[in-house]
Amino acid sequence: MSEPYLRFDGITVEFPGVRALDDVSFGVKAGEVHALMGENGAGKSTLLKVLSGVNKVAAGALWIDGERHVFANEREALGQGIAIIYQELTLSPNLSVAENLLLGQLPERCGFIDRRVLRERAIKVLSDLGEEGIHPAIKVRDLSIGQQQMIEIGRALLRDTRIIAFDEPTSSLSVQEIRHLKRIVKRLRDEGRVVLYVTHRMEEVFEMCDAVTVFRDGRHIHTHPGLENIDHDILVSEMVGRQIEDVYGYRSREHGATLLEVEGLKGPGVQVPASFAVRRGEVFGLFGLVGAGRSELLRLVCGVEKAEEGSVRLEGETRRFESPREAIRAGIAMCPEDRKSQGIFAVASVADNLNISCRRFFTRWKLFRHSAREARNANDYIRRLSIKTPGPRARIGTLSGGNQQKVIVARWLAEEIEVFVMDEPTRGIDVGARRDIYSLLYDLADQGKCVVVISSDLAEVSSICDRIGVMRDGELVDIVAREQATPQRLLGLALPA
Repeated sequence: MSEPYLRFDGITVEFPGVRALDDVSFGVKAGEVHALMGENGAGKSTLLKVLSGVNKVAAGALWIDGERHVFANEREALGQGIAIIYQELTLSPNLSVAENLLLGQLPERCGFIDRRVLRERAIKVLSDLGEEGIHPAIKVRDLSIGQQQMIEIGRALLRDTRIIAFDEPTSSLSVQEIRHLKRIVKRLRDEGRVVLYVTHRMEEVFEMCDAVTVFRDGRHIHTHPGLENIDHDILVSEMVGRQIEDVYGYRSREHGATLLEVEGLKGPGVQVPASFAVRRGEVFGLFGLVGAGRSELLRLVCGVEKAEEGSVRLEGETRRFESPREAIRAGIAMCPEDRKSQGIFAVASVADNLNISCRRFFTRWKLFRHSAREARNANDYIRRLSIKTPGPRARIGTLSGGNQQKVIVARWLAEEIEVFVMDEPTRGIDVGARRDIYSLLYDLADQGKCVVVISSDLAEVSSICDRIGVMRDGELVDIVAREQATPQRLLGLALPA
């Protein structure tokens, strides 16, 4: 057996009030795709930030090709051939695709950026990524989340990296982009590089990875050097410390009167007028490939974008929303897909993020904030949703992605909302937390609320929804009942004809 090229030796990381990693030790060989698995807050992303020089260790060290390292910053880690592709993107939205790809190594000529060479290199990388349709001069802010993810991957590939880590890389990618990513990962392995792969998707582990290390509560639970003798149930039980028989836990229920009606709605991203209705107590899914118009349709419903034609009715009353605020006050709220830029205030506390919309309920004489009531509300939802945080005053940016998502869900649970629109509600969330989120959605439906789930996860929509609408190229092509919603039928409707 070859010696590990990368070895974590007794890594311990402490933050105020919490030990994020506790004496973690394991090794990864060159030419190996090594999965890191665990619930949100288990320590996976913290370990990657140690590797990249972002997080400082309280104890322990890294060993790379037999040499001991403790990185003081990201520049030192980059100098050792380490690249990390985080789930929360780090691109510069106002720069072009080409500039983002080669940021830090822009080609020069006579002291100026050589635009011709820049464009040629960008085109070559985009071709390798299977993204030939992206123009290198377009601003990154104008790309979809999935396309931005691919640009982040391309930037890492341009550097001479020996160790490359992916943090939930497929969470926003289309079927085609995932196929290209798998090809890229295989190429990196064949070139003898170390590949760390953080994911919550079991099928990716067994299809793409050679070994897997499981974390729980900041501790190293087990490293499986091969996947031949393990299965889904073994990994889940190691991750959560208990058996989970059915992560989806679907609960049937009676449906009431129609609450939300959308009639002939058309606007940005929705090319063909769309119509559907959702009843009280129903979980309605919206499935489609990335760019199909799923989110765009519900952004029209929620007042985020202006509709060109069509109408939205709540309990039979026609409503026209000029802003999300108006929709929220009317009883419709949206939990966005991109929580970093659209869902949270990263520098604010967990309590402030949770209370930001419902603060009007916790005032003195409708004039002054009632801090004690806000604190009670925040603590209540932290407990109910099992949000892992040092406390309500902790900055939300320090929480894992899954726990940030829970705070956003809690924000709308604290509101007087009748229609909950959840855009990719379990993106980047572990198996245990996903079950909690699904249970919350069922609870809302049991209370007679209307729940709309936008998801690119075929298993998710077919398992938790009562009916599923399928989007393709800006058109709502069909609505399928749960009993007929086989993966083959849904994917057949979603794929271009």
